Amino acid sequence: METQRLTKKDSAQIVEILNRGGVVAFPTDTVYGLAVRYDLKEAILKMKEAKQRPETKPFPMMVSSKAQIERVAVTDARSQKLIDHWMPGALTLVFKKRPEVDELVTNGFPTIGIRMPDDEFVLEIINRVGVPLLVPSANLSGQPSCTTSEEVLKQLDGRIDAVVLGESGASTASTVCDTTGDELKILRQGPIKLEDLKASI
Repeated sequence: METQRLTKKDSAQIVEILNRGGVVAFPTDTVYGLAVRYDLKEAILKMKEAKQRPETKPFPMMVSSKAQIERVAVTDARSQKLIDHWMPGALTLVFKKRPEVDELVTNGFPTIGIRMPDDEFVLEIINRVGVPLLVPSANLSGQPSCTTSEEVLKQLDGRIDAVVLGESGASTASTVCDTTGDELKILRQGPIKLEDLKASI
């Protein structure tokens, strides 16, 4: 497969590739992400193959609105406060998934991790696609996260449909916080700390 080199001005082409089940790497407000539509099974399988992703890891989802979160996740008053305070931003919140969300989307997990990126370009792409995207980091599984399109191409050239040229907004991935228990739990430490999350609720 030839990996197309695109720019942020090629948003119509990026949306078209995603809507036909393609895999696109693009810069986000954290690190480079690898995006597919969450509701296209063949796209998810293609992305897993490109990343050589182990079956044990779930995929983070990116949304452009609270309505999209409600479509796929079960939220409560506490998580609504976290959403209102921290989204968009460098925070992935883990919720219980809705029963109608296919298990392939969460790799068999009963939970789903969701983030609303603080990035106008990515939000525009999600809005134009019309559904949430699954966006794990754009790298081979086990390799370092990428912050430039050159780093992405070193790992994934020929394995994905397209890469958006440029560099990401930060060098660290988002904080991942599990909201499904009685107490909030940090699963991956990023820019946002647990005490800050607790203070906001």
